[in-house]
This record gives sequence, C-alpha cells and structure tokens, in this order.
Amino acid sequence: MEENKNIMIHAEDISRAFPVGNDLFWGLKHIDMDICSGELTILKGRSGSGKTTLLNILSALDRPTEGKLFLDGQDVTAMSDGERDLLRRGKIGYIYQSVALIPMMSAYENVEFALRLAEKTPEGKARLTEGRRKRAEDCLHMVGLGSRMSHMPQEMSGGEQQRVAIARAIASRPLVLFADEPTAELDTNTGLQVVKIFKDLCRAEGVTIVMTTHDTGLMDIGDRVYELEDGEVIGHKYE
Repeated sequence: MEENKNIMIHAEDISRAFPVGNDLFWGLKHIDMDICSGELTILKGRSGSGKTTLLNILSALDRPTEGKLFLDGQDVTAMSDGERDLLRRGKIGYIYQSVALIPMMSAYENVEFALRLAEKTPEGKARLTEGRRKRAEDCLHMVGLGSRMSHMPQEMSGGEQQRVAIARAIASRPLVLFADEPTAELDTNTGLQVVKIFKDLCRAEGVTIVMTTHDTGLMDIGDRVYELEDGEVIGHKYE
C-alpha cells in the first residue's frame, strides 16, 4: 500500500477467470491497485480490456478467482454473499451508462425515493443527518439542476438525466461511488461536464469515485488513471 495516503480500496494480485468450453479465459491478470479516499480514479481501456470486469470486482458485485480485495479496511474477498450485500447497501453507490431513472417521477422525486430506500438500513440512517427533502435538493443543486427539480426525465437532455443519476447516487452519502462508462452516450462537452462534477464531488462530499471510460479526452481530470489492456494494468498516472 502507498505511504502517507488514506487507502479506500486495495487490490492485491487480483485475477478473474471465466470458463470457455473446457478452458479458462483470464479476463484479469494479477492486478495490484490502490484507490485513495476522496479521489477520482479513472480506469481507462478499449472495449474488452477488462475495465468493467475490474470495476465489478472492486465494487463487490463479482468475486475474483485469485487475489484479495480490501474496501475501507474490510477484506471483501473473505465476506459471505450476505455480508457483501450489506457492504454494497451501506457504503457503495453506482452509476451506469443507462441512467435508469423512474420515468413517472420528477428529478426531485427520483433522488428523494433513493433516500427513502437508504433510510431502511442502519448505515443509511447514520449518514443522513438532515431531512430527505433538504438532502435531495442539496444534491440536485450540487449537480447544477436546482432549477430543474420538478422536471420529468423525458423533459430533460441526456446530460441532465445523467446528472440526476449522479445526484441520486450520492444522496445517501456512500463512501465509494462506482460509474461504468457514465459518459459513453453523451457528447464530448457534456461528458466533460459530468466528469468535472465528479471531481467537484470528491472535494465537496469527500466521496471516492472510480469510473471507467475509453475517452482519452477525460484523462487529465482524474487524480489517478490506470490503463488496462488484455486484463492487465499497462500504465498509470498519479496526480
């Protein structure tokens, strides 16, 4: 692990194999990685490079075939399925390429509904010190949608919908936010705005964000960038 850094995620010799007929395909090979608290980390790579497979393991959605993963000091690889479910519900937020907003709910209602779900867990209740309304409104203001709270998803642009999804994901104050190709369906300028919002949230909320992308134009915004090819880390950049 890195010296003098608050490590949120530590991946140690992570490999992931998938059965293909009678053989194994190694989608990830011996990944060592540290992700620091409060930083924006970008996993860069072309389609098939292994970045989404790695993101799924880092976010406790999948298990590695070999190696160990620690999140917030906990050994995720030693957890039962039930313990991993509680970890995801209590400490992790997700943003996907498809924003999956509830179409019959306004931007505000989409975020507020996520808070209702979070409050059903002890961890969610502990993190949400203010009321749901104030927190939902604050999150929408943070992503620049203070004037669009009452709008329905179909009345918003793709970039605005993605920003609602970001507000929804951060509302319950997760320790770590994972985003899989969140800018893939956006134009370059809108995608850049979304990633800048991520960077601002790291500073304002102290959340750790890990995102995948193949867009080389976004690389300079990340605090650190890991480049993957054929399931291996072939390069990295630390700010």
